[in-house]
Formats: sequence, C-alpha cells, structure tokens
Amino acid sequence: MASKKDYYEVLGVDRNASDEEIKKAYRRLAKKYHPDVNPDDKDAEMKFKEVNEAYEVLSDTDKRAKYDRFGHSAFEQGGFNGGFGGFGDIGFEGFGDIFESFFESAFGGSPGFGGRTSRSRTGPQRGADLKHRLEITFEEAAFGTEKEILINRTEECSSCNGTGASKGTGFETCKHCNGTGQVQISQSTIFGHFVNIKTCDVCRGEGKVITSPCDKCGGGGRIRKSVKIKVSVPAGIDNGQTISLRREGESGLRGGPPGDLYIEIRVKPHPIFTRKGYDIYCEIPVTFVQSALGGEIEVPTLEGKIKHNIPEGTQTGTVFKLKGKGIPHLRGAGKGDLLFKVNIEVPRKLNDRQKELLREFAAISGDELYEGRRTFFNKMKDALGL
Repeated sequence: MASKKDYYEVLGVDRNASDEEIKKAYRRLAKKYHPDVNPDDKDAEMKFKEVNEAYEVLSDTDKRAKYDRFGHSAFEQGGFNGGFGGFGDIGFEGFGDIFESFFESAFGGSPGFGGRTSRSRTGPQRGADLKHRLEITFEEAAFGTEKEILINRTEECSSCNGTGASKGTGFETCKHCNGTGQVQISQSTIFGHFVNIKTCDVCRGEGKVITSPCDKCGGGGRIRKSVKIKVSVPAGIDNGQTISLRREGESGLRGGPPGDLYIEIRVKPHPIFTRKGYDIYCEIPVTFVQSALGGEIEVPTLEGKIKHNIPEGTQTGTVFKLKGKGIPHLRGAGKGDLLFKVNIEVPRKLNDRQKELLREFAAISGDELYEGRRTFFNKMKDALGL
C-alpha cells in the first residue's frame, strides 16, 4: 500500500498555517475537485477525497496536534470513525463541510439539511501547539543542560483580560442575528432546496458585539509577543527527540486552555565521538612500537582523558570497551559504554638509522616476520591451482 501524502502538502499550506489559511485552501480545492464539477474523473475524485481527509484532521485542533507530533500513525487502528475509504466513509458531518466549501462563495454561507444548524465554535477553544528546534552540543546532550529560547506566540491581552473590550465597557446583543450568531438564507439549487446557514459576519458567530474595542489588541483579545522560556534538557537525550512543555503554546480562545510547545532537539556532530544508542565510539591512532610492545595509551572520554593498557601484539582494527563511559540513560540509571578502535600508524618518513634498525629487526626475526605473508601466498597458489 502506498504511503499517505502529507496533509499539509495535500492542502498546499505551510505547517505553521493558521486555521483560516487551512480553511481557505480547503474551500478552493474542494470546489476544484468536486465530483459534480469533474464527472467521471477518477483522479479528481481521488484528490477530492484526499483534500477532505486532510481537512478533517487539520481543521480540528486536537487532531492537528496529534498529527504534527506523530504523523499518520496517530490515527491508525480505527482512524476517524471508519476512515476515508470512500464517500460512504466520510459521514454526514463530513459532507456538511464539503457542501459548505462548495456553496459558500455562491450563497454566502453553509447549507443546512432539513433544518440542521452548523456546528458552533463560540465556546472555549484550545490554543494551537507550537514547534521550536533547539541545537545543542554532543556534551550537552550527554550530560543535560538548561537553555533559554525565544518564541513568538499569541497571549491573552493583559489590558482587557482577553475580552477584547476596553475597561469599563462591555458587550451588547448583535442586532443582525439577534444574538444567535447565525443567519439563515433559503436557497434553491440544482441539488434541491437548502436552508443556508451562515455565521453572522457582524459578530462572527459570537452573538454579541463589543461596544468599545480594546486599544491594545483592537478587540481581538489576544496579542503577539516574543517570550523567553527556560528549557531543561535531560541527560541522555538524542538527536531528533522532542521535549514537550505543557501550556506553553498559543493562548486559547474564549477561556480555552493554551496549546503545548514541542521542542525538537538537534545535536551537533562531535569531532571525535559518534553515538549509537547510549554507546559512543571513537578511533585512536597508535604507533607501530606501541602496538608491538603494548603499553599504556591515552583514551579520550566525555569526562576527560584516561590511561588504558593495550596488550603487546595488538593488531590494527582491534576494538576495546570501557564499561560505563558512554551516555547516561535517559531518565534512568546507568550509562552506556565507550568503544574505541586502535589504528596502527606506519611512519612515512624514516631516517637512515631507523631504516637500518628495521632491516636488522627483519633479519633477526627471520621467517617469523614473513610467516603471515607466506601463508597468504600459499593459500593463493592453492586457490589458483598454481
């Protein structure tokens, strides 16, 4: 089965798009790919389904937050009341949104079916979640750190306490909709007779209007601010993991709770170490003499250099393990290990005395020096039948 398309790509909007931008994109695409506009066009029908599926998620604050965090996997095993396999799977409420998109530009609102009223959004609404990317060093990821970040978000206006009204003033019932927040228009279309239910454009569905808007927020009840937030990064966190801060996202509407802030961690590469899980790896060069005679070498760790003895005759590529010298377990006890591989460095430039000593060494060693080579060439001759 082909993987699902990203919902933001389906609607052609940015991941930080506002609810209004998502709604506008949905209306435009739903009208473009509606089956009644594109009869017998299977591609248009498929795109129409994709658009509706994307809008069902991104228009809902809770579903959008889950999708932003977990992707399509957030809705596996049941999906949204049966999924989006076909028109029958969308459900009556889904068609309400589709027809609202299809008819709104023509009739100025959403159609009601048999006296059905559109869903009201005048109650408390949770604020949107925010995302922020934080870059830290390899050591900070290993041992934990505290950072201060700057984010831009909407907050409740302190001047009017989120009401949108100037101090000492209040609200009055909207005369356009008589306080219902909606107006109705009867329409006859090619699909039949509809009662078109439209959000009141005077009070924007609130049923009441501000008599004197707040000077600071212009009546919106919220303002945009840059806010500094302290972030505690736990020891052992890895690249790509996320820290969630509850109620540090956008402020809610009409008394709704704020959204959350999700901080994605990016760990800078280390010049020496690489990480796999909670273990760290590095390579250490040693001389020919050190590898042949063995002895003490210096090994770098995240906590400083330590001494370690390697045995005589150590071959290049040999890996040694230092228990408990790796990354601390995230929110747990213990640490990973440090594994280092030794690489023997062969000197490139030798003086005459050094060459003389090596020749003398070779002569003294005799066949032992070339035992490995002779064994290799004997095997090669046997393999080639020489």
